[in-house]
Amino acid sequence: MKQLINKNIIAGISLSAMLFAGCSKSYLDVNSDPNRVTDENVTPELIFTQAEQAVGALPANNYGFLDNWMGYFAPNGDFAPNQTEQTYKIDFSFGDPLWQNSYNVLFDLHQAKTKALADSNTVLAAANMILSAKVFQELVDLYGNIPYSQAFQSATYSTPVYDDAQSIYNDLLASLDTAVGYMGTAGPSSFAKADVIAAGDQQKWIHFANTLRLRLLIRQSGVSGFNPSSVIDKIQNSGGVLSDDENIAVNPGYLNDVNKQSPFFANFGYDPTGVKANTSTGANNYIVSALSSSADARLSRFFQPVGTNFNANIYGDPTGSLYNGANTSYFGPGLIGDTAVGGNFVEGATQAQWIYPAFEALFLKAEAIARGWMAGNAKSAYEDAVTQSFIWLGAKYPPIRNADNSADSIIYTPQQSAQLYLSDTDNVVANWKYAGTSVQSMTNFIVYQKYIADCGVDPLESYSDERRLHFLPAGYISTNPAKVANSLPLRLLYPQSEYTTNGVNAQAQGNIDAYSSKLFWEP
Repeated sequence: MKQLINKNIIAGISLSAMLFAGCSKSYLDVNSDPNRVTDENVTPELIFTQAEQAVGALPANNYGFLDNWMGYFAPNGDFAPNQTEQTYKIDFSFGDPLWQNSYNVLFDLHQAKTKALADSNTVLAAANMILSAKVFQELVDLYGNIPYSQAFQSATYSTPVYDDAQSIYNDLLASLDTAVGYMGTAGPSSFAKADVIAAGDQQKWIHFANTLRLRLLIRQSGVSGFNPSSVIDKIQNSGGVLSDDENIAVNPGYLNDVNKQSPFFANFGYDPTGVKANTSTGANNYIVSALSSSADARLSRFFQPVGTNFNANIYGDPTGSLYNGANTSYFGPGLIGDTAVGGNFVEGATQAQWIYPAFEALFLKAEAIARGWMAGNAKSAYEDAVTQSFIWLGAKYPPIRNADNSADSIIYTPQQSAQLYLSDTDNVVANWKYAGTSVQSMTNFIVYQKYIADCGVDPLESYSDERRLHFLPAGYISTNPAKVANSLPLRLLYPQSEYTTNGVNAQAQGNIDAYSSKLFWEP
């Protein structure tokens, strides 16, 4: 599969590369160039705006392999397969771009936070801390121990140590505590102008921080002796997690133009001339079969049919047995926008890039209730999450046919469609009567629906859920006969760039194996 390329730097500059280049003056400098980017004239708001966009672009540009691993996407027959990815023979170069891109984003967030605090702008600092917590957790969930406490302090620590993953989780929770406190104070008008995620809605930022707190807790649900009660109290006392339609997404002003499209659309939609942006990848037979078997209306939002059929490929099958690109179901309007000019989904070029859809927060909440961590009704919370998935995707059932084959006059909304789906007493993957009564059975039932909702949206969440719960039915594993295991790797290996530039600290982590070196929260 082709390497996905980040084509979406709206700001037009890479601040992380430029901020501290050539900032010192010599004694011969008698004039100051107001057009030159320096540490002195770049404001924290400017860094923050482009960092928000970069946080949204990270998954869209770097998680394609996880979409394949989790049974969502698969290569078509037009290209030679990526043998490293399909056989799970990951090496030290496999996760290098993801690592470096993540730390570049974290650097900008760190600089914006530092500058904001220097200006006593604690609200702006809090937003950067919240986004940093998201990205840092995701790095831990992929690599384990990582540089954290000494990161971005190159003047003092040119080779930062690796912090213990559990300790990083604990510190992220403490950082989110501070961020929520900061967000509870009055922010300057400049924050709303710079904020291209929530337009300065501080309560929404608090709900987002609470959602990340809950995600940190849920990930540790299998850790022996883990007690989430004190953090749950903080979440509930500060307004709870993201609620219905309270989606976290970024839009600095995407356009259907070169290097200005919304990131996911730029990689999986169409270029500005209407040509497919991704000619090598389409629907995976695993998710298409699962959605088809339960008559899930979301199928036609995740993927486009070829004629009247959804043609999907089996991940790892020989190239000769796969549909070619023209006959493989491509990505659908729920992911890349609804059909517009010329039959292409160009409206998706300007759509907001999701960072954290509200339905994900609601699935976390449903699991927390099922585990007894939060008060509430698990069934209601679960059905709310599924309904929000339908709404987010715009999934609707067509009119139901009557006995005489006439169409029912009802036009089904996404909410009504979700209700039809959930109330079907024969639907073993959706109707709550099949959830069971044990914590494990209810949790797995809830998380399976989160897995469906996250198709193409958040494959890292699905990868993390599978590693902690092992809930997925068989069939998503690569069929490539050269694969090294019949299960997914438990983690990624540290990138070669770390062994080259921070070798002592990287090597201090020991001999890391993708299948035996478990993360602290993995069972």
